[in-house]
Amino acid sequence: MLNLHHASVAYKNEVVVDNVSIKLLAGQIGCLLGPSGCGKTSILRAIAGFEKLSSGSLILRSTVVSDTHVMVPAEARKVAVVFQDYALFPHLTVAENITFGLHQQQQALKQKRMLELLKLVGLFGYENRRPHELSGGQQQRVALARAMAPKPDLLLLDEPFSSLDAELRDDLAKDIRSILKHENTTALMVTHDQYEAFAMADIIGVMSAGQLLQWSNAYSLYHKPVNKFVASFIGDGVFLKAQAQPHNMIKSDLGEFELSSEYSFKVGSRLEFLVRPDDIIHDDSSNTLAKVVSRSFQGAHILYELELQVESKQTVLCLAPSHHDHRVDEMFGIRLDIEHLIVFSTDI
Repeated sequence: MLNLHHASVAYKNEVVVDNVSIKLLAGQIGCLLGPSGCGKTSILRAIAGFEKLSSGSLILRSTVVSDTHVMVPAEARKVAVVFQDYALFPHLTVAENITFGLHQQQQALKQKRMLELLKLVGLFGYENRRPHELSGGQQQRVALARAMAPKPDLLLLDEPFSSLDAELRDDLAKDIRSILKHENTTALMVTHDQYEAFAMADIIGVMSAGQLLQWSNAYSLYHKPVNKFVASFIGDGVFLKAQAQPHNMIKSDLGEFELSSEYSFKVGSRLEFLVRPDDIIHDDSSNTLAKVVSRSFQGAHILYELELQVESKQTVLCLAPSHHDHRVDEMFGIRLDIEHLIVFSTDI
């Protein structure tokens, strides 16, 4: 459905998207994830037809709609956009907003599609209300219904939950995913929030400084990151220093560990390996002690920041069951339990 091939975008000779390639199959939901200013929204605007590619090509279905010679207008691309500020027409009712893009259809067909979508987004009976009478989450559902009404080939979502509170964001993300899957709609979202990306997308691209670093599913991004940026951006965790040993072992402040065969470091190489909060196990029988630097109660668990009692004084995070209740400056035993080490060399 979507093939962005070695695409770049530049503003006044400043490259903001550099050689990005992504593909989406029909019915697939993708997400571009990254910090502000990384270029993800510029890609969305280029796909929508609001920006021109400075190099590369954009193919929708099997038609080139943008390259250095072709620029199909936005209105001719069968691409719909849901903006972060909803962009609903305040003077129109919910029904009129949803049917706005269906002006070429007969009234009976418009009415049928509108009622169908209202049921799908959970707003049946709201057709005569105006946007100011709706909550933020309800307005976003109307914006989604309006975008989906003409059955676009591709739906683009620009930070669609950014103005909503955290609890509503999570619920709405799951609901919208179900709606898109029900309609078999191909969609691409941009966000800086990894949890929105995990809740919504089948495939996620992590971006930094205009480049796409990894395009994969959530599992691979978390467990098999291609570089240190992806590893640190996805999930929580800290990097501990280590040194490569003979027989594919590494030595660290938390002990010695064997690497999988995918790694091959020169003996003596300086390394860093990723330790996530669930890798550090609370263990009263362990001789490895750590001191509580800070703590965050999270109901069933407490997230501890711990200082290792070694010369380096490195800190790690530990997600422990909340019945292990320790105060700041207390010490308790820990052990490392990592099924798959994520290791990067720090030697230049």
